[in-house]
Amino acid sequence: MARAGFKRKFRPLEILTEEQVEAIHRGTLEVLWVTGIRMEHERALKILEKNGCKVDYQSSRVHFPPALVEDSLRKCPSTFRLRAREQKNDLVLGGNTVYFSAFPGMKTVDLDTWEPRVATRREFYDAVTVLDALNTVDLFKAYTPYFGFEGVPASMAMLESFAGKARNSSKFQPEGYSNNSELFIIQLAQALGMEIYLYALPGSPLTYFTDAIEAALRGAEAGFAVKVGDGPMFGGTAPATIAGALITHNAECVAPIVLLQVAKPGTRILASHLDFPLNMQNGAPTFGGIGTSLHTVAFNQIWRRKYEVPTANLSSISSSKKADFQAGYERAIAAFLCAQSGANYVALHGSIHGELTHHPLQAILDDDLAGMIGRFIEGITVNDETLAIDLIEEVGPIPGHFLNKAHTRKWWKREQFVPRAADRLTYPEWLKSGKKSCLDYARERMAEILATHKPTPLTPGQEEDIERILEQARKYYKEKGLISDEEMATYRQSMNSANYPYG
Repeated sequence: MARAGFKRKFRPLEILTEEQVEAIHRGTLEVLWVTGIRMEHERALKILEKNGCKVDYQSSRVHFPPALVEDSLRKCPSTFRLRAREQKNDLVLGGNTVYFSAFPGMKTVDLDTWEPRVATRREFYDAVTVLDALNTVDLFKAYTPYFGFEGVPASMAMLESFAGKARNSSKFQPEGYSNNSELFIIQLAQALGMEIYLYALPGSPLTYFTDAIEAALRGAEAGFAVKVGDGPMFGGTAPATIAGALITHNAECVAPIVLLQVAKPGTRILASHLDFPLNMQNGAPTFGGIGTSLHTVAFNQIWRRKYEVPTANLSSISSSKKADFQAGYERAIAAFLCAQSGANYVALHGSIHGELTHHPLQAILDDDLAGMIGRFIEGITVNDETLAIDLIEEVGPIPGHFLNKAHTRKWWKREQFVPRAADRLTYPEWLKSGKKSCLDYARERMAEILATHKPTPLTPGQEEDIERILEQARKYYKEKGLISDEEMATYRQSMNSANYPYG
């Protein structure tokens, strides 16, 4: 048993010719061999040198032979399973299945002023509960929904985030790394009988620092999957051209794949996309730009057709600071093109401005958006029953109609997608009901979810394990000087409050 996701019923969108795919692939191989990748990790350098790479230890530069690169890509499973806390929430990544994930924000927002602020523990836990209740949310993303919450030191933010999600949802959750947090995240996942995937995140252009490589190796050695990918900006940390940015992006993805496949052959790999054009007016990433979608569609085509590695797209975010028209069209276009072009999971729900803000009302609006996209990619059923030729003959011209037919009762909900937060009223109904907007409907649905939805709780033993591992981490970071006495006092006070740990 696993989550169904949405099944793409027709060939994904492709925008590159076979010759263009080969040109980008050859360019990637050339960059990996001639330019090389900087990898500041001595053990990784030795592993790669032993397996045929050319290594310059003085500059930490690795040059990857093309044959080794292609052999390593062939070792990546084209489909694999990720185990959640409950089997019904397992994921099977690969093929034509599309999953949607929640997208994080550093902070929540005030819905009156749209200004960001740090979320409280209650807001964090409530946001997770909403995401657990939404059927189109299949998994979480690291740091979802927020990058920690009030009273938690930065060094403990990822660990408390993991615990908060585990307490309020049994859906799959990956995690990243920060200050060796993967040491404790791996223990937490093992204690809960679930899997995670760790991140191998480069510093663009063409660089991997020690902590990123160590987290990826630890994840693979623990038997977990690893997500490779980056977030460069075209014209800043990647070439300004989409083709050039594809080459540096692919090279940065492939380098850790080679390391992991020679260190632990068969390691499950998820290739990630989070790339944006640089806004040349202010130096910020252009979230929601159509250039991002062009890059995403080409990336999906190459990794699906050429490399046969499952892909995650994290680019369905907006530059808008509000849940408004701009946010709607930027997110909808990007998410639709991700799903249409072959992504195996699309990060979407809840983000408002980039990775800086998140709100559960936006996640509820995104539930409708994901449902519409999912309905589209599932395509049209064509068989004797759906062609309805006999029924058409039976009804005939006016005054015949189809409203009172069993066929209509059976099929209308299968064929249509019915949104939960959209305004579909007639004008008279809308005026009579108080002129409600989609945000009004989202507020009502959020209140209903928080009043009625009960996530699968942890067992007492699992809760004890979580607290034991978190306490180990608190002592570890306190001894390393990453939590001050003042921070620890505030932290302990937060832990002793009435809403800890269950919110």
